[in-house]
Amino acid sequence: MFATNLKRATPVKRLLPVLLSAVAGSLTAAAHAAAPGIQGTTFNLTAQDASISQPDGQAVYSWGYGCVNTTGLSFVPSLTTAVKAACPTMQIPGPTLIVSQGATITVNLTNSLPAAAGNTSILFPGFTQTRAVAAAAQPPTCAVPANAAVQGLLTTEAAHGCTVTYTFTATNAGTHAYYSGTQGDLQVEMGLYGAIIVLPSATPSVCGSLSPPSASATTGMPASHPGFNSRAKKAWGESDFRLAAAAYNHPDACYDREYLFQFSEMDPNIHNQALAQVTACKAPSAPSGCHLIVPTEPYHPAYFMINGRSMPDNMDTNYAAQYPHQPYNGNPHMHPGELTLLRIIGQGRWQHPFHEHGNHVRVLARDGNLILSNSTLNYPGAGSQPALAGPLLFTTTTTPGQTMDGIFYWTAKGLNWDAYGHHAGSDLVDANATLPCTPDANGYNTGAPTAINYYEWCQDHNKPLQAKPFGDVAGGGPVTLPDPNLFTNGAWFGGSPYLGPDATVRAVGPTGTTPPSGTIANPPSSEAGFAFMWHSHNEREITTNNIFPGGMLMMMLVDSREFVIDETN
Repeated sequence: MFATNLKRATPVKRLLPVLLSAVAGSLTAAAHAAAPGIQGTTFNLTAQDASISQPDGQAVYSWGYGCVNTTGLSFVPSLTTAVKAACPTMQIPGPTLIVSQGATITVNLTNSLPAAAGNTSILFPGFTQTRAVAAAAQPPTCAVPANAAVQGLLTTEAAHGCTVTYTFTATNAGTHAYYSGTQGDLQVEMGLYGAIIVLPSATPSVCGSLSPPSASATTGMPASHPGFNSRAKKAWGESDFRLAAAAYNHPDACYDREYLFQFSEMDPNIHNQALAQVTACKAPSAPSGCHLIVPTEPYHPAYFMINGRSMPDNMDTNYAAQYPHQPYNGNPHMHPGELTLLRIIGQGRWQHPFHEHGNHVRVLARDGNLILSNSTLNYPGAGSQPALAGPLLFTTTTTPGQTMDGIFYWTAKGLNWDAYGHHAGSDLVDANATLPCTPDANGYNTGAPTAINYYEWCQDHNKPLQAKPFGDVAGGGPVTLPDPNLFTNGAWFGGSPYLGPDATVRAVGPTGTTPPSGTIANPPSSEAGFAFMWHSHNEREITTNNIFPGGMLMMMLVDSREFVIDETN
């Protein structure tokens, strides 16, 4: 994992929030996911084979979509020159296509799979397709240009070496899937799937804009909603890596940062059989017209992936050189009070009950369709739009092929102790610990965007966790902490129940009782945050080839404002 840029702080181990949830460990500061992809109106893709890596050391033969070229496209969000953004000739998931609502989109697909794999195609569910035909110009590898396109069961298919052109209108904003429409039980399993993000044609004025921090824009979320976070971003010099100011043209679809998660699984037996048959069909002795006959049942997946990687690989950087065919990571990060948009797609054959520790997820939409109620919004700037009626989910269970957009939100409200450690006497340890908390109408400290404790829940201000020995419930504390010799397990625990710089020092100062565990990896004078484990609630899916930890598991890292989140990678 790689260091994240800090202001007035250095990369350190995260706090393991044993007090908040059943989290298994803490992490060093790392790169973050955002929602990287390629933006444009015409995409030239290829379907090819390659091998992808797994944390157990296996290289799994797979198929995936990639770019023939990136002419006329841009990599988004904006990246630094140090980040080598790429769209390889094959990747899993396929390139995330980022388009604008209402635009006419053209996708040229070249079938570069092994000849034995036969035809291939792409489905774009939820969009109105206007054309699917053989491309006007065929590559030299197309043996019979006159038969380049074949009408399949679900859509027009590309013959081996040939190209088909799909044209559709990006009607609905939001998150969508694309995947092979040919022999889906095999081709989707092998890796032929990806995401489409449609940016809304208009966004509510109350959501602010994508103005850079140096601009004068100081608006944020509606006044009755969490937010105004653009002011804090500007104050702390944090760049804006959103693709849009809102996921939909609706005031309740405003957000501060976003992450795309594509959940899938793999049965290595199917992949090994495909490789064996492809190899056999390439042999000089192979019969003419040799093709694959790969059974896809019984199905016993051993690898469970987020964005094409398993934990811990998914917490390395986007476009990391060690994963040439798996460019996207899965490592979310946020500040308290931010509205974090989760774009979620079920890309495999199984349902995946994914649990986001720390809070529930408010669903905005499914398959690009807002979930609306019969009542209307009643706050300034909302107009007469209907209110959203999406459920508040404990697990965002994904049905294969289904997408959802939802908001995750965390402020420390409800902990019943001061997450920043502001209490009498702590100024002897850290001047930041005495920052005031002035509640707004909703009870949050939103009047001081330059403060480390911006968006603190003021009702718990000056309520130290350790006002009583170990915070014992019997002594008036909110929780009973375990023996520190038990939970300070090496580098697995950050050593502090507080957010912000010098949080570890605060925990062991005049009023603290919890010693730090890793004084090298987590220096007591440095910044600390909370790490919430996000993982599948199917226990097998948090293993890699039956070894824990692995699979569909990652960490949501929460830090106070002085920690500048850099999502360029």
